[in-house]
Amino acid sequence: MSALFFKRFLKRPFQIASIIPSSKALVKRVARKMDFSEPRVIAEYGPGEGVHSREIARRMPAGSKLLLFELDPAFSRDLQRQFADDPRVHVIHGDAARLPEELERHGIAKCDYILSGIPFSILEIKKKRALLEKTYEALADGGTFIIYQITNELRQHAKLFERADSEYFLQNIPPMFITVFHKTNHLNGHRRPLRRAAEFSTNHRSA
Repeated sequence: MSALFFKRFLKRPFQIASIIPSSKALVKRVARKMDFSEPRVIAEYGPGEGVHSREIARRMPAGSKLLLFELDPAFSRDLQRQFADDPRVHVIHGDAARLPEELERHGIAKCDYILSGIPFSILEIKKKRALLEKTYEALADGGTFIIYQITNELRQHAKLFERADSEYFLQNIPPMFITVFHKTNHLNGHRRPLRRAAEFSTNHRSA
């Protein structure tokens, strides 16, 4: 655990989900929920000191985009420093609810994957459901919303997703639920070709 992470946890214990960053085992298990065989558009809510962000950036190919939404100013500055030389990564110091505006600003219509480690259980119910709706709308058909949380209460609120798969991952302190919410690519009962978010991008300029 870095000194920065510990200091930020002490200052904002309810904004940071755990006193200990995700284990290497959890980071790799979460990354394996994504397909990096071609360029992807990925957003991450609450990356903190960037343990998942670094693994995603390491795996994703050229032409991909990673948007990191971090409310904490110290974490945000540190992420900017970490990824200063990677034009694929864009750090947004702000609320995850800004995702639609940031996608528009970067000329991207949809995400392939959205990852979140923010503690949804502490969010007020209206804010929680509003963020879930924005997340669903921001995903391409066939995209997934992946969360790692101490509790699995979000499943009861994320009813707009067509399917959810969960596992309880013990190789982390504390153990975490990893849940993958699927936005299926079906229209009126018929399967339609999967269109990856990278196909929708109209502006590949760096922020």
